[in-house]
Amino acid sequence: MGFHTFDVDRAEQLEDPGRYEYVSVDELLALFDPEPSSVVADLGSGTGFYTDSVAEAAGRVYALDVQAAMHEHYREKGMPENVVPVTGAVEALPFTDALDAVVSTMTFHEFASPAAMDAVAEALVPGGRVAIADWTRTGTGREGPPLSERYGADDAVEFCSDAGIDVTRAEDRRETFVLEGVLSE
Repeated sequence: MGFHTFDVDRAEQLEDPGRYEYVSVDELLALFDPEPSSVVADLGSGTGFYTDSVAEAAGRVYALDVQAAMHEHYREKGMPENVVPVTGAVEALPFTDALDAVVSTMTFHEFASPAAMDAVAEALVPGGRVAIADWTRTGTGREGPPLSERYGADDAVEFCSDAGIDVTRAEDRRETFVLEGVLSE
C-alpha cells in the first residue's frame, strides 16, 4: 500500500461537514464510548474536525499528527482546552499517560502497519478501546484516497489481532469500514 499524508495546502477541505455522510459523530463515539475522565489519542487528527467532538466527550485528548502545520490550522480554528497537540508518528507514540482509547477517523491508511498497531497496544491501558473508521478498499474511490492506498475491515482486524487487540466489531460498508476493539486484559 502507498503511504501519503493529506496535503496541508488543502487542510480547509477537512472541515467539510459532508464528511459526516461517511462517519457521524454519534457513530464514532459509539465505537469507543468515552467517559468524561477518558484519556484519548486521535491518530491523524489533522485540523481537529472529529477531534472537537471527541474532546466534548472525553477528559483529555491528544491530537496526534505527523504534520505540525495541521496543528497550526487547528489552533487558528480554535482548539478546545482539553486537547493537547502532539506531532509524531503512530509507530513511536510519545505519550507518557496510558490511554483509555485511541481513535482514527479516515487516517488508518496513512499509518497501517504492525509496528503502528503494536505501539497502539503498548500505549493503551488493559481494556483500552480502539475505534477506527476509514475508507475501504472495496469502495468506489470517488472520495478519499486512491483504492490502491486503502485497506478493508479484514486488514484492520488482522493488524489489531496481531497486536493483542480483540476486535468486537468490524465491517466494510459502501465507502468506509469501521472497527471497534479492546486491548486484551
